[in-house]
Amino acid sequence: MQRALSIIGSRLLQLLIMILVLSFITFLLMKLTPGDPIRALLKVDDMIATTADEERLKKEYGFDQPILVQYGQWLWKVAHLDLGESIISKRPVLDMILGKLPATIALTVGGMIALFLIAVPLGILGAVYEGRWPDFLSRWIATLGASIPSFWLGLLLIYVFSVKLNWLPVMGKGTLAHYVMPSITLGIAMAPMYIRLLRERLIATLQSSYIEAAKARGLSSSRIITFHALRGSLIPLVTMFGLSIGSLLGGVTVIEILFSWPGMGELIVNSVMQRDYPVIQGYIIIVGVLVVFANLLVDLLYLVINPQIKQGKEAG
Repeated sequence: MQRALSIIGSRLLQLLIMILVLSFITFLLMKLTPGDPIRALLKVDDMIATTADEERLKKEYGFDQPILVQYGQWLWKVAHLDLGESIISKRPVLDMILGKLPATIALTVGGMIALFLIAVPLGILGAVYEGRWPDFLSRWIATLGASIPSFWLGLLLIYVFSVKLNWLPVMGKGTLAHYVMPSITLGIAMAPMYIRLLRERLIATLQSSYIEAAKARGLSSSRIITFHALRGSLIPLVTMFGLSIGSLLGGVTVIEILFSWPGMGELIVNSVMQRDYPVIQGYIIIVGVLVVFANLLVDLLYLVINPQIKQGKEAG
């Protein structure tokens, strides 16, 4: 319990530091990025822009003040859970993101489930049958998965299972069937490195002395793999998952657009195209917070897999 509280405290401190650093870098990059949100706003409103209009809007949104003053005012609002207002839609940024966030999290969870349903069996298969045809099949699938771009794989799945076979819906979010193709696309894109890592770790574990001792005690192969070898071999997968959460969330954006998924993907792409800085900054902050909390869950999961693990490394 004390170890878990220590991990939670450490992660919360990291969250605070991360928000400060990430928010400043994001804010600065938004100001240095080519493009003018005021001109984008005038274009959306279909106004005949004049210098007076631009100056009025710059003053209204605080763009006429020094960057550090703008950042301080924005950070003060963030500290009060106010991410500002969209320049284009005039809606609160937090409401816009929270309206799309559940769909993105649901798809991310679906991709994680698909990832482990693909990677764990193939990794075990490659380790148990090392050097034989199941091992070659496992490695071939991993190589093929790593070679195919996720958007191309998604288009292939749409063509086969929606256009040709008419088994699955192409777009939107509604039933469980809508989750299948986006989740599989996301899972396959991430699975190859997990397959290789689990295979290599399991091969090393199966050759260790305590596995030989378990075999000498007459334990069945399935019990040895499930309760002894696999439990310890999952630790590097959990570590890698913590490191790749950011990539997973980034990959979701592409998949959402491809399958017209009503998540944050379309929102952030439109915001970038329209130079809607408050939405972009709010999105980056929310994703950063999600990554930190996901890594916190990963650290706590270490204690479930092996209570002897100290934070960040195994106890000897």
